[in-house]
Amino acid sequence: MATADATIKLTDQQRHQEATKVALASLIGATIEWYDFFLYATMSAIVFPAVFFSQATPLVGVILSYSTLALGYFARPLGAIFMGHYGDKLGRKAMLVFSLVLMGSATTLIGLLPPASSIGAAAPVILIVLRLLQGFAVGGEAGGAITMAVEHAPENRRGLYGGFPQLGVAAGLVMANLIILAATVWMSKEDFNAYGWRIPFLISVLLLLVGVYVRLKISESPIFNDMKRTGREAIVPLVDLFTLAWKPIIIVALSTIFTNVMGFTGLVYMLGYGTGQLGFPRQTILWFIIIANLVEIPATLYFASLSDTIGRRTMVLWGLGVAMLWGLAFFPLANTKEAALVFIAILGGRLCISSVYGPQAAQFSELFDTKIRFSGISIGYAISSVIGAQTPIVLTWFVATGLGVWAMSGFMFLGAFISFVAVLLMWETYKVDLKAKLNT
Repeated sequence: MATADATIKLTDQQRHQEATKVALASLIGATIEWYDFFLYATMSAIVFPAVFFSQATPLVGVILSYSTLALGYFARPLGAIFMGHYGDKLGRKAMLVFSLVLMGSATTLIGLLPPASSIGAAAPVILIVLRLLQGFAVGGEAGGAITMAVEHAPENRRGLYGGFPQLGVAAGLVMANLIILAATVWMSKEDFNAYGWRIPFLISVLLLLVGVYVRLKISESPIFNDMKRTGREAIVPLVDLFTLAWKPIIIVALSTIFTNVMGFTGLVYMLGYGTGQLGFPRQTILWFIIIANLVEIPATLYFASLSDTIGRRTMVLWGLGVAMLWGLAFFPLANTKEAALVFIAILGGRLCISSVYGPQAAQFSELFDTKIRFSGISIGYAISSVIGAQTPIVLTWFVATGLGVWAMSGFMFLGAFISFVAVLLMWETYKVDLKAKLNT
């Protein structure tokens, strides 16, 4: 109660300062969590088939490695349900700290896990368990970080402030890939595959300490505190969520299909495809991904901010319209095997994602009532991620069966088309009063 009263007495200037502090803290925490998550994704493409699935043929080893990557996404709905429930019941801040500690611990243990050549079948089994813990942890990250940033934001700048936690995906991936790239440059391929790949996982311990410190320093959401102070919270948030808001959950899930499909294609699948099918050195593809994600960071904030002016729905529809065309062009560009065109394919994909992903943080927050916001966003994202996580497996199967580039491009077009239709069915939200939603 004291915390809620203190929040109410803040001046406008203090509210803006606190909102900025929370937005930056959300960015830092999200970056660390996504660093951990994408570190696994990158290693699943370039190291894990040989380290943990060495008994299988190369193709089967790759598919098994990608399958463990996908398994993490099957745990996301469980994490979203658990942390969404308690995030709407007990507070956003506590669940964000919990998810970060769980993620960092699982990542560190992966770095200490012996290979299959030492402990046999136990190695992939333990790897799967740790990957499931990662998936459980990140299940509450997206919804929690978005909710916290948007609920602190000035009413007319929710798009911009909500864009900050969305930067965590690109920033985390850049950080992970830079560290991997440095390790691959400093040591031979044999040394990297033997022990060097563990270094980025062990660095997670230091990042975990930084992230927990930052998140403990921020204040609880003022809108959540208002809800608690006035006694308007849900007794069981999940019951209210699936009774009152099942349509918004479906909209969130379907409208994010594209970002998942394009994300897994450009960030994970292209690591293996670029080296195995296109013949590029690993470092070259890593640099393409790093540079594309660095460009994505300011682009995401730009499109998020633009949605404060033209509306979330309008901005996202334009982005998805371009994304459908880019999905068709992605693999024809990549298969030219021209370095510049491969980079353009990856960069264009990331810019399409930024135009959609940036505004969606505020858009999704505005869809749900305060008492179920954390749960609704988290579960919607988690459902979509389960579907999108199958992308590397599907594309690998297309190549193995000779279905070719147009099947791959058609798959990407389909992802963007599904999201486009979902957003068409959505209502405009950028002028919604979040405080008024306390009364619903």
